[in-house]
Amino acid sequence: MTYSIKSRALALAIAAVGAVLVVAAAHLAPAQDAAPAAAPATTTDPAAQPAEAPAPVDPLVQKGEYLARAGNCVSCHTRPGGEPFTGGLAFQLPSYSFLGEIHSTNITPDPETGIGTWTEEQFIRAMHSGVAADGSHLLPAFPYTAFTLVADDDVKAIWAYLKTVPPVKYTPPSNGIAFAMRWPVAFWNALFFKEGRYQADAKQSDEWNRGAYLVEGLGHCSACHTPRNLLLAERADMKYAGGTQPDLVAEGKIRTWSAANLTSAASGLGPWPVEQIAKYLKLGHSTKAGIFGPMNEVIINSLQHLTEEDTKAMAVYLKSLPPLGESPTQTISDEQRTAGGALYKTHCDECHSNSGRGAFLKAPPVAASAIVQAANPASLLNVILYGAKVGAGSPSPFGAWEDMPSFQSKMTDAEIATLANFLRTNWDNRGGAVSAADVAKQR
Repeated sequence: MTYSIKSRALALAIAAVGAVLVVAAAHLAPAQDAAPAAAPATTTDPAAQPAEAPAPVDPLVQKGEYLARAGNCVSCHTRPGGEPFTGGLAFQLPSYSFLGEIHSTNITPDPETGIGTWTEEQFIRAMHSGVAADGSHLLPAFPYTAFTLVADDDVKAIWAYLKTVPPVKYTPPSNGIAFAMRWPVAFWNALFFKEGRYQADAKQSDEWNRGAYLVEGLGHCSACHTPRNLLLAERADMKYAGGTQPDLVAEGKIRTWSAANLTSAASGLGPWPVEQIAKYLKLGHSTKAGIFGPMNEVIINSLQHLTEEDTKAMAVYLKSLPPLGESPTQTISDEQRTAGGALYKTHCDECHSNSGRGAFLKAPPVAASAIVQAANPASLLNVILYGAKVGAGSPSPFGAWEDMPSFQSKMTDAEIATLANFLRTNWDNRGGAVSAADVAKQR
């Protein structure tokens, strides 16, 4: 926020607002198809009594459930072990840890602790303008900056669905004291938020526009895949060029993850055909990569539930993004390459192959990998240190990769750095230097 400040207290408040922008969303719960009523029973045997036909499902509610899944609402509004949509998930910002944590809200229709007393109009205003029912500004951790693009009818459908979620009385923990002040959000919005619905591009196909609508709006993909400025607003000049966010690497341990470059850069999705992007979004697996880390929740709770037509449309749109944010290059010495090659042969070659192209049913390619070449090596280092595991509930398509084991006890920080630099410079990969200190930070 670049406005004049005369007190340190105000500066801290405004920094707090900026510190909040790193998350997203809410949704979930299965719908049932209406079934015909059973024929009248002719026996008193309880087992032979007709089953009660399920109540017809409101098409608007079904639509809202689908759209809530597209927005991945449940991932952010459900704490570990908590009931869906009851909130309480803590968001931590390592660079701003002195401001404390923020917690997601209860969005069940409970009238005391949830949104049970909200009106449809108030819900629409929250989604489109980032304003709560009481008129206070919502913190930008709730991605209204993306949800503002969602059509009114779609927001109304989500509202209709949320009203059918079982109400649960639960009050999430209080946010850090700095986040209690909401008025500075108005200044942040003036600088970084533009309200308005998605406008179709007449020069593009219906499929492209559908993909853009989902990626830019409910999917809010840029929230994780775009680098941010000092006030944690997304950088428009580097949109989808790759971002970072804190998340679990192991039980009770949070570290930075790097989100892949989604543009058509060589270090991003440039080498990926549309079909492989679509397959990854729908199944969490393609010939190029498999899911792990924070993407587990995105695939498991959201994208696998979308239609193939919608994930294909998203892929078409992503593939059209112009290249941005190529990773810096580095040159390693012959001695470093020899040392890195030896580590690769010992720990990686069996699964990823000498060619770096991976092996069927074993491991994805490291050659031309968006994770290996990411400008920030955090996710690459996390995978080496903690392994790569597919979460429970993930799709299990034929040909999916094995989980990767942890190597944190098998290599020192210096050795992992040497291996990472080998990976980032071999097979025409491009990636900046990794130091032992970088590894130690992730360990």
